[in-house]
Amino acid sequence: MRARVFLMAGVALSAAWAAPALAQDAVVLDQPADPDAAIEFSADVIEYQAEDEIVTARGQVRMNRDGYWLAADEVSWNRKTGIVVATGNVVALGPVGDRIMGDRVELDEDLATGAIDNLLVALESGGRIAARSANRVDGDLVLRDAIYSPCGTVGPGGCSKPSSWRITAARIVRDDETGSIRFEGGQLHIFKLSVPLFPAFKVGDPTQLGGATGALVPDISISGINGVELAFPYYWRIAENRDFTITPHVYTEALPAIEGRYRHLGESGAWQAGAFLTYGDIDNPDPDAPNKMLSEDIRGYFEGNGRFQHDPWWRTTANFRVATDKTVTRRYDITRDDRLRNFIRTERIGEDSYVSIAGWAFQGLRVNDVQEEIPIALPAIDARLRLDDPIAGGRVELQANSLAILRIDGQDTQRAFASARWDRRMLTSMGQEITFTAYGRGDVYHTNDSALTDTVIYRGEDGWHTRAIVAGAVDLRMPLIGEGFGGTQRLVPRIQLVVTPDTENLKIPNEDARAIDLEDSNLFALNRFPGYDRWEDGSRITYGLEYLLDRPNMSIRTNIGQSYRLTRAPDILPDGTGLTDKWSDFVGRTRLRFGRMIDFTHRFRLDKDNLAIRRNELDLVFGTTETYAQIGYLRLDRDIDTTIEDLRDKEELRVAARIKFSRYYSIFGATVLDLTSTDEDPLSLADGFEPARHRIGILYEDDSIELGASWKRDYEQIGDFRKGSTFSIQFSLKGLGR
Repeated sequence: MRARVFLMAGVALSAAWAAPALAQDAVVLDQPADPDAAIEFSADVIEYQAEDEIVTARGQVRMNRDGYWLAADEVSWNRKTGIVVATGNVVALGPVGDRIMGDRVELDEDLATGAIDNLLVALESGGRIAARSANRVDGDLVLRDAIYSPCGTVGPGGCSKPSSWRITAARIVRDDETGSIRFEGGQLHIFKLSVPLFPAFKVGDPTQLGGATGALVPDISISGINGVELAFPYYWRIAENRDFTITPHVYTEALPAIEGRYRHLGESGAWQAGAFLTYGDIDNPDPDAPNKMLSEDIRGYFEGNGRFQHDPWWRTTANFRVATDKTVTRRYDITRDDRLRNFIRTERIGEDSYVSIAGWAFQGLRVNDVQEEIPIALPAIDARLRLDDPIAGGRVELQANSLAILRIDGQDTQRAFASARWDRRMLTSMGQEITFTAYGRGDVYHTNDSALTDTVIYRGEDGWHTRAIVAGAVDLRMPLIGEGFGGTQRLVPRIQLVVTPDTENLKIPNEDARAIDLEDSNLFALNRFPGYDRWEDGSRITYGLEYLLDRPNMSIRTNIGQSYRLTRAPDILPDGTGLTDKWSDFVGRTRLRFGRMIDFTHRFRLDKDNLAIRRNELDLVFGTTETYAQIGYLRLDRDIDTTIEDLRDKEELRVAARIKFSRYYSIFGATVLDLTSTDEDPLSLADGFEPARHRIGILYEDDSIELGASWKRDYEQIGDFRKGSTFSIQFSLKGLGR
């Protein structure tokens, strides 16, 4: 058995301990009144020399006091001098979690101050420090002739791979409270390159507050419009739940800029806010304007977002993004979005209920966007309730909705409606699934200045309008399941009948149901318009077929369908949407997966008259997590009236790939090609093969460093402004500070 002893400096030992004490049960020597002031240790053998007042412990010695822990083959404690000397496989552990390993360690009786020779320090944050000598001063570890390395794991032969970088310093100080590391007289060695550092600099320990205050690695890039860009981010860890990053930007072809971001995590939620500010010429987005620059002024971009959970049911989410002009975000590579979205939404989410109160605003960055004509939605209210008790065996969901659309210079619309929906799902004895649906809704609309809307079918008529909507549906699915092709296959015929009378539509303005297009996702929907302002009236039959095959490491999902209108063709659907005539176009989707290596999806719409492809969309992902390729292709050839901007045709090819050609090296690239021609879209400026943007780069990454270079080119032109080419250098030292 091993002895466990509590000792306290300044307390006389019992004379009974004049002889050696062999391994025995736990023993307490003069137990102190304050247990926190005691040294607790255990060993195989404990000896006490009464004349010299030296306590010696041998064999698996373990000592602990005030968070300082020591392990060694042998430890001697001189009570007269208060010196603790440990020898043989010494490991010392401090409150911050760092491990100090050496052959001989000399400490005071608090285990916080002492000296060590030829030691290795394993930091809690993952790095390692080797030094010729070191000593502890009030808990801080001071190392001389030291080398810092990010090597985190050590085997019998040392690090699994020599670190790609290291720092040598004449003196390194490790702060015991904050965990920060101060280098004095240091040099940075990256591969075979040596770079002198500042006479003294400090990095923090990310394990203490989740991050460390200090300068981050600078960013370097070269663009055709801003020249060479240098960014010098500085990170300030204000508290465990708050931080701030400020980044000055310096350009050779533009005036400097400043960027900042503040983040805060509270008990009820988190939020962040950022800003980018500079001063310079504002590019004119109009290509036909005689003046290429509008003015010289302050330019900026501001953003913020957050979410707060007030209680188990209520939460608030907010997001804002604002730019001072249409080209600042593209010139300084902040975002590629051509529309900035702002909203605030408060929600209550219950088991059977939902309430949302929101407001929306947008900023347009496209050339032809007129900000005064872009709508503001305030308020947007939606409430839903699902009744607990079934009615006639079915579930009932109630909904109330209200929306106000405001424009500074344009049409204004207010809407309110209330609806009820009843669904009952049944299974027959033969396994068929039947769903009965009943739906009713009452709408009230008011609109004014409808003549200011350019697209006639969206206008409606000024004044007050009411509308009643009634619909019923029966949906039948007949699954057939069996074995096949080494797996399980399912063939599911489906047919749906929707009955709804003629409904008033054209007198009501259309704000939220403009982008109508027949797809496999809305083929069996009760209303195939995407919003509430338009209702697809007239009865119809929809039918389709779904096939599923599941095999080990392989699956196939495919479907196809069409609908037939039983009543007159509605006049609210634009030609080319696939829904204009009695017979709709054919739509479908196929998804094929082979394990985790291949994922292929194809969506299509075929013209009902000549089987011409009106929609052709392919997405392919193949490879591993380290080497892979992504290919996407989209062609919309619907021949819709060019005045309806929400439904313009296009053709686009997207390709991206990453190849890891060695253990640490990889290359990556991506391209987007606009294949739209004037035959598909008469308003298109592309010639059938117009590059939109390219990117290619190379990256080296191991356990200690990340180093890469990339080139990207943006061909999109806004007025006389074109972003052009940008070269970037990516550099990151792992295991150093944040």
